[in-house]
Amino acid sequence: MQLKHLKTLLTPQEGAAKVTCMAWAPNNTKFAVCTVDRVVLLYDEQGERRDKFSTKPLDSKYGKQSYVVNDMAFSPDSTKIAIGQSDNIIFVYKIGEDWGDKKAICNKFVQTVRLANTQTNKSSTIYGTESCVVSLATNVSGKGILSGHADGTVVRYFFDDEGSGESQGKLFMHPCPPYALAWGANSIMVGGCDKKVVAYSREGHILQTFEYSRDRTEREFTVAATSPSGQSVVFGSYDRLRVFNWAPRRGVWDEAKPKEILNLYTITSLAWKKDGSRLCAGTLCGGVELFDCCLRRTIYKNKFEMTYVGLSQVIVRNLSTGTRVVLKSYYGYEIEEVKIMGKDRYLVAHTSDTLLLGDLLTNKLSEVPWPGSGGNEKFFFENETVCMIFNAGELSLVEYSNNEILGSVRTEFMNPHLISVRLNERKQRGVEDNKKLAYLIDIKTICIVDLAGGCNLGTISQQSKIDWLELNETGRKLLFRDKKLRLHLYDIESGVKTTLLSFCSYVQWVPGSDVVVGQNRGNLCIWYSIDSPESVTMFPIKGDIVDLERVDGKTDVIVTEGVNTVTYTLDEGLIEFGTAIDDGDYDRATAFLETLEMSPETEAMWKTLSKLALEAHQLHIAERCFAALGDVSTVRFLHKTNQIADKVSQEMGGDGTEFFQVQAHVAMLDKNFKLAEMHYVEQNSIDEAIEMYQELHMWDDCIAVAEAKGHPELDSLRANYYQWLTETGQDEKAGEVKESEGDFQGAINLYLKAGLPAKAARLAISHPEITNNSDTVSRIAASLIKGEFYERAGDLYEKIRNNQRALECYCKGGAFRKAVELARLAFPAEVVKLEEAWGDYLVQQKQMDAAINHFIEAGCSLKAIEAAIAARQWKKAVHILELQEDPSAGKYYVKIAQYYASMQDYEVAEQLFVKGGQIKDAIDMHTTAGRWEEAHKLAVECMTEEEVMALYLSRAQELERDGKFKEAERLFATVKQPDLAITMYKKNRMFDDVIRLVAKHHPDLLTETHLHLAKELEAESRLSEAEYHFMEAEEWKAAVHMYRVNDMWEDAYRVAKSHGGAGAQKQVAYLWARSLGGDAAIKLLNKFGLLEYAIEFASNNFSFDFAFDLARLACKEKIPEIHLKHAIYLEDEGKFPEAEIEFIKAGKPKEAVYVHNKDWASAQRVAEGHDPESVSEVLVGQAKFCFEQKDFQKAEAFLLRAQRPELAVKYYKDADMWSDAMRICKEYLPNKLSMLQEEYEKETSKKGTQGVGGLLEQAKEWEQSGEHSRAVECYLKVKDDSNLALMEKCWMKAAELSIKFLSGDRAVEVVQMVGPRLTQLRKYNAAAELYLNMNLIKEAIDVFIEGEEWNKAKRVAKELEPRYEDYVDQKYKEHLKNQGKVDSLVGVDVMAALDMYAERGQWEKCLETASKQNFKILQKYIALYATHLIKEEDAPKALQLYIQHGAPPNPQNFNIYKRLFLDLINLPATDGPESYRMWADLRNFLLQLCENMSRSAEANSPAHEDFEQLLLIAHYYATRSATRGVPQLVSLSAKLAVSLLRHTELVPADKAFYEAGLAVGWENMAFIFLNHFLDLCDAIDEGTLDALDHSDFLDTDIPFEVPVPTKLCVTDAQREEIRDWVLMVSMDNRLEQVLPRDERNSYEASLVAANTGLRSLPCVLTGYPVLRDKIEFSPVGKAANKKDWNQFLVATKTTHSSECQDVLKFISQWCGSLPASGFSFH
Repeated sequence: MQLKHLKTLLTPQEGAAKVTCMAWAPNNTKFAVCTVDRVVLLYDEQGERRDKFSTKPLDSKYGKQSYVVNDMAFSPDSTKIAIGQSDNIIFVYKIGEDWGDKKAICNKFVQTVRLANTQTNKSSTIYGTESCVVSLATNVSGKGILSGHADGTVVRYFFDDEGSGESQGKLFMHPCPPYALAWGANSIMVGGCDKKVVAYSREGHILQTFEYSRDRTEREFTVAATSPSGQSVVFGSYDRLRVFNWAPRRGVWDEAKPKEILNLYTITSLAWKKDGSRLCAGTLCGGVELFDCCLRRTIYKNKFEMTYVGLSQVIVRNLSTGTRVVLKSYYGYEIEEVKIMGKDRYLVAHTSDTLLLGDLLTNKLSEVPWPGSGGNEKFFFENETVCMIFNAGELSLVEYSNNEILGSVRTEFMNPHLISVRLNERKQRGVEDNKKLAYLIDIKTICIVDLAGGCNLGTISQQSKIDWLELNETGRKLLFRDKKLRLHLYDIESGVKTTLLSFCSYVQWVPGSDVVVGQNRGNLCIWYSIDSPESVTMFPIKGDIVDLERVDGKTDVIVTEGVNTVTYTLDEGLIEFGTAIDDGDYDRATAFLETLEMSPETEAMWKTLSKLALEAHQLHIAERCFAALGDVSTVRFLHKTNQIADKVSQEMGGDGTEFFQVQAHVAMLDKNFKLAEMHYVEQNSIDEAIEMYQELHMWDDCIAVAEAKGHPELDSLRANYYQWLTETGQDEKAGEVKESEGDFQGAINLYLKAGLPAKAARLAISHPEITNNSDTVSRIAASLIKGEFYERAGDLYEKIRNNQRALECYCKGGAFRKAVELARLAFPAEVVKLEEAWGDYLVQQKQMDAAINHFIEAGCSLKAIEAAIAARQWKKAVHILELQEDPSAGKYYVKIAQYYASMQDYEVAEQLFVKGGQIKDAIDMHTTAGRWEEAHKLAVECMTEEEVMALYLSRAQELERDGKFKEAERLFATVKQPDLAITMYKKNRMFDDVIRLVAKHHPDLLTETHLHLAKELEAESRLSEAEYHFMEAEEWKAAVHMYRVNDMWEDAYRVAKSHGGAGAQKQVAYLWARSLGGDAAIKLLNKFGLLEYAIEFASNNFSFDFAFDLARLACKEKIPEIHLKHAIYLEDEGKFPEAEIEFIKAGKPKEAVYVHNKDWASAQRVAEGHDPESVSEVLVGQAKFCFEQKDFQKAEAFLLRAQRPELAVKYYKDADMWSDAMRICKEYLPNKLSMLQEEYEKETSKKGTQGVGGLLEQAKEWEQSGEHSRAVECYLKVKDDSNLALMEKCWMKAAELSIKFLSGDRAVEVVQMVGPRLTQLRKYNAAAELYLNMNLIKEAIDVFIEGEEWNKAKRVAKELEPRYEDYVDQKYKEHLKNQGKVDSLVGVDVMAALDMYAERGQWEKCLETASKQNFKILQKYIALYATHLIKEEDAPKALQLYIQHGAPPNPQNFNIYKRLFLDLINLPATDGPESYRMWADLRNFLLQLCENMSRSAEANSPAHEDFEQLLLIAHYYATRSATRGVPQLVSLSAKLAVSLLRHTELVPADKAFYEAGLAVGWENMAFIFLNHFLDLCDAIDEGTLDALDHSDFLDTDIPFEVPVPTKLCVTDAQREEIRDWVLMVSMDNRLEQVLPRDERNSYEASLVAANTGLRSLPCVLTGYPVLRDKIEFSPVGKAANKKDWNQFLVATKTTHSSECQDVLKFISQWCGSLPASGFSFH
């Protein structure tokens, strides 16, 4: 915040003239200053003084000097000022809105800190304190105050805490009187005489302190002011203003540069303008200074000035008009940037969390929550009341002046023409908040939303894309147009969609009404009443509508017609009327209609208004409407009604239309007489209700009311009613009255008089006393017959049992059903006749369907068939026909068949024709329908083949004559005569069809046909058609030839190009050129770029003259080439002299030389004459000829003459004359001799055994000549698989030579080549010997090893290289292993042998061998074997292994022991006596292990304790097995099963509970254990024990957290058996679900006492706690229950059970010794 001095408003005086107070008006237009002489000066916002007034004392008697003005404040509307004075009074002055208005006191209040109410003119105390008030400050909203007191107290009070929840009352104590007190947006700032400014938090804690006590120029702080946004505070002191700004990001106050003004003196008053842009300071000397306040100021687009007066407040001023808008963040957020958009009318500003929007024209501002969107929003300002914001596919609507987002919807279509928003644009009756939105969900779907209610009003789906939509101002109708230019209207309330217009190029709602203007091609269309979309007014126009204007009660449609603009004015009256009706202003509508002439439109309006006025109970208007419509009766009735209403209003007050008579009259007008009756009856005006009904002659209702209310005049009313009926000739009604009174005779007379004999008959039939009167009956019957009511007459006759007459009447009246029923009873013989008559009657009545069954009943089958045919019941007709034997029925088959034929159901029709014997008709039907195959099939069945053929051919020829070739073809095809069809088409020159048929029937002749047709067409000069057929026959050459013959070269070239490829195309072009010749040929060839090709082609085809012509004219450089080709041609023709000339012309004398083939003399002549270089070549040629003739000497001489010795060598080589070749080479080419020798060697080696001999000879030669290296190579090359001895000898020779004569490295190399070869030949000793000669010890050893010469290998290693001894041993072991010779291996490597035994599963052998080694090795393999057995699930065998070999306490074996234990206790069905031995072995093994451990380093380790625990469990299992076999010890067995439950962390829980439940005999425990077992089963199924209920075992030592068993210990059947038992017991309800308790009040099997936590020793026999009588085994600290011990001893003694004796033996071993007793078991 920066302060800039603008001007001095009031000049300071020389002495003290303190400005006590100042105030800015809330509307920012007035500024008030109170001077030292108690006058209030008023300034405008520019700082010009405009007005003043004087203040008054409390009482004039005290005089002007008796007080000072302490403070003042403006009212919220800026028209009043409250002045607070030191004489304890507050005066409120009314100063008015304009300058110069009269000033008057309107309120006065006596004061402390009080709240003054200006309306009641009373004040009340808010709070009182002990110390006087020195300062007051309000918060930013003005709804809370702070008061500073002389003792430093600061008190806070809220009128409304606005939901902040901050405390009231004493807030904090400041160290000095808080003269300068300011309440900012986020904290409170206080200054005073201690030269400090302290910032306090909202709850009074010190946040910051600014200390100026060391600054000598600083004096006390006298006054403070907060900016309107609360984000800046200014403190006044001597000559200085200090400014503090709130930094929201850091949450602290920052001090800005202070404003220092010399000679300003002490500042006594500060006032901040409400928009934050100006600050006024009053001084001790009476001066008032005006400062400009802002953070920064910018100019926007040279049109607007933006003044940032705070972080959250910006003043936007229009530079051209001077108007201003204060843009402020309601939440105090920092405003980042302000933009002005939408034709410079709308403001948009962002803060970190909100969006500020404003309308500069109406000064409406909004601030809505808007979390950071990256600034990608698009704003649309087409609607004046709402801003549309589009961001990331979402449309948000913000209503100006509303701080909530009005609504948000998802849409991708953000064109203003595709969105319509209406917000309270036209007030409607009964609608408070009308806010609607229509938008596109997708391009074909419109959605309409009620923004106020937040609900969806409708969705419209359209077939085509929508390009425009708009709601009317009331939001009840939607207009929209699609891409096909169809205009639709949608009524939102009813959901009805109507199409208004096609080809709609323009449409718009008329502003302020529901009138629609549209254009369709050349018509202007106006809907004045949109509720009747069919009533449209149309005017022809010539141009296009461009706009619609409604100004000053006039609506114009602007149309451009060419360059002119024409205006069409709409009928404003019709628009005005519709709007008035919509707005419910019927008086306005009436007034308007009275100005119009009567016309059909006006009449319709009067009718509409009359209806609406009646609905709204505006009866005077309704009366006026009906008067206008000329409805006199309604007018009179309404006039009368209005008189009643007016009279009631005058007499009683209120709304007369609410009076019951008026409401009844309105109901009567609405023809709702029941409602009128209700109004009368409610007011007990029965007579008026009766009178109403009498006037309306509604006698029934009248009498009903009288009856209901017991009216005394009831009888006279009835009499009057009857009289009236009689007088008015209503005999029928009178008869009904008589009937209701029970006077049936009178009623019948009246009915007959009224000509209603049917009613009389009904009455007579229902009352037997009347039917007994024959006179009455005959009168009624005569009347009925006269009136032709035969059926009713029949009923009457039947009633009086005159059956004959009844039957006649029924027949006459066509009541055959009744006639037949009567006949069945009275005249059975007549039934059949009646059925036929009934059928005939129904046929007459055209009821054919109904007649069929009656004819069948009557046995008239032919009639039934005719009826069925007439009724088009074809299937029924066929069904009846099939049952007929009458030959005359056959004619009907044809009729039915014709129907089926017409319906194209040919199969059925055919069957019927055949049944009717009309086969010809059937064939005709098929042929007419073009079903030739079916017709043929039928014809074949019924005719001879010749007849069929003749029929078809004659028919085909007829069709051919008629030009119906396709049909004719089908007939030919049907009789398998395609050739006739081909001939037909050929005759008619329909070649396409000829080809089609040939392709179908004679594909092998197709090409031939094409060629034939092509030639025919060529002969007729129809060349293009001929070309087509040539192409189809793939004879493009013929087509080209055809065009060539006809000199049509372009076409020939085209065909060649399309079908013949590049070669053909060039060839044709060449022939074309040749046909032209000369320059024309050159031009043509150049056009196609084929000149060189043509020359080439002509040369190649021996047309040398044409080639020379072309070359001479256009391509001279080609001439030598042509000469050359000509020469070659002549040479081929044997014309050598001519060829020689041409070669020389072509500049090729060498070829001329070659021309003279074998004529060496001529060749030499030409060579010497024209090409000396060729002489040698001629000599070579001669030499080659001599070689061929085997004349080697001559040949050699020629070659040497030609200086070509290398050729001589080559020729000798080729002739296999190597010696001559070497001779020449030695003599003339010594440098190539070695190469030639190598070549010779290769050649010899290639020739196999024959070559081997050569190699040996060569080798020997090299050897003799001292070429040892070459000799070695020759020997090494010897390879003859058929002679191994020779190969060995040669290789040995090679090795021997290399060792003797070659260098060491080369010798080693040779030996390393020979060695493996000898090894391959299994000559191990020879190979080894060679290796040893070269000192290759390792290789020699490897050879011996490979030959399995182990002793030799060992000897070599031992004698020559001892370090390889281990290597030999290792290889030997591997050999034994690989050979599986384990027994031999034992002697060499015991461990390897043992591993092999183990690998092979030979465990007995393995352990036997291991036992011969040390104990450690044996234990290792025992452990391996045990692991193997456990994996194989043979734990008992593994146990026996350890029983046999002992249990060493090796820690690495502990897991095996544990696993062995767990596998054994998991074995199923091991709780019987037969399993004793297994448990005893496990127990003894564990005892041995524990004893071994106690003597080892593992003594007393956790592992040792674990195995002691396992030993105890194994002992329990063994003891339980032993006791199970002795009946007397069953209880001990059960106790052991129960004791095992405390070990379920090791023993499978399900198994333990199952066995315990089955073992205990007492049902309580069994029930609890088995129930828990079932819970465990369920938990195992689920895989978790989390849901397991453990409540039964809470105070026991049975563990809760146990491992989940992987599988159940029981079968499903056993589990279900347990489940059934538990269910049965629980249903029984006789068991308590409680475990038995002992003297400790604890569970009897628990070792730990529930109450004391003391642990008892378990009994060595049962595992139960040992409490009282006990037998102690003192050395080991074990004990037994005496009772159980004695029981066990007695049982053992009496039963001699070996298992029990073994148990005692174990206990003596385990516990040291048995206690002394008299029992012995030996």
